[in-house]
Amino acid sequence: MTMRNARPGSRTLNPAVPLDRINGTMASPPNPPPAVDRLRRAAMAARSGLRRYPRHLLESLSRGSPGRVVPASVCETNLCQFGSGGIGAVWLGHATMLLSVRSPNGRAVTVLTDPVFSDRIGLKVGQVTFGLRRLIAPALEVHQLPPIDLVLLSHAHFDHLDRPSLRRLAAGPARGATVITAERTGKLVPSGFRRVIELPWNHTIECAGLRLDALRPAHWGARAAFDRRRGFNSYVIEAGARRVLFAGDTAATDAFERIGPVNLSIFGVGAYEPWEHAHATPEQVWRMFAHLRGSDGLLMPMHHSTFDLGEEQPGEPLSRLAVAAGDSWRAVVGREMGEVVSID
Repeated sequence: MTMRNARPGSRTLNPAVPLDRINGTMASPPNPPPAVDRLRRAAMAARSGLRRYPRHLLESLSRGSPGRVVPASVCETNLCQFGSGGIGAVWLGHATMLLSVRSPNGRAVTVLTDPVFSDRIGLKVGQVTFGLRRLIAPALEVHQLPPIDLVLLSHAHFDHLDRPSLRRLAAGPARGATVITAERTGKLVPSGFRRVIELPWNHTIECAGLRLDALRPAHWGARAAFDRRRGFNSYVIEAGARRVLFAGDTAATDAFERIGPVNLSIFGVGAYEPWEHAHATPEQVWRMFAHLRGSDGLLMPMHHSTFDLGEEQPGEPLSRLAVAAGDSWRAVVGREMGEVVSID
């Protein structure tokens, strides 16, 4: 294993969505001064939190399973396709992606990103987890996963680094896995994995026959309110001519413009209202993808419909993404949770 510096590199619209937010038919107002803009965004986020979080915290004291369940057959029936091509991908929910990338030596390496399988995420006090409840169950449960070679953690937020899920993985299908995570987050990973490696921005590691480059997205990495020094990563996974981008959480940024064409780009498309400064809108995601698609690259959306993180309406992220993509909508794959995507 070596580490070194990286080389440069027809859907129905939701009627609640104003048209100017979708197609830009209205002129944008002048940008406010940065300090005013920060205060405005903070006030919007505070209002959103006050509307939703007290209810979530009260609900934390009650027990219950997710409101909707994905039938296991959605994924298990087609799981035989997974790993048969050069790249395989299944969206399991939120930012949890099950990937298979065939290395140059012919071995299919299994990668799991930001694994969250818990019914509720947040701060655990005793037997109670205070936080958000899942809206939909994962497409696969931990015991249904194949053996995992690599676990990629983008940052320390509770909806991306879920310690109970990691404990279950370390005692099960990821017992011998290597965990790659952002700077100053390694100590949050429970024991039981083969090793845990913090990968700084603009560094590269070669592991399990794959090359992994850590990039800096437009986000932040705090676990709690006052530990904002933690890192936050996006990753490019490379195996010979095959390349996958797992963007993690990011606002609109030019950080991905220099990495060249990617076969599969995985971006979050939800929780942008009122968090556009931290989570890109579907239109912004499509513009970032334009720099990555090359002649036949594909976009796989995630980070929507699983937790109540934003103010957008159900179905809005994919509806807006469909409008942004237009005639290129076929380049968007894995739109349904549990759908198996295979790229030769």
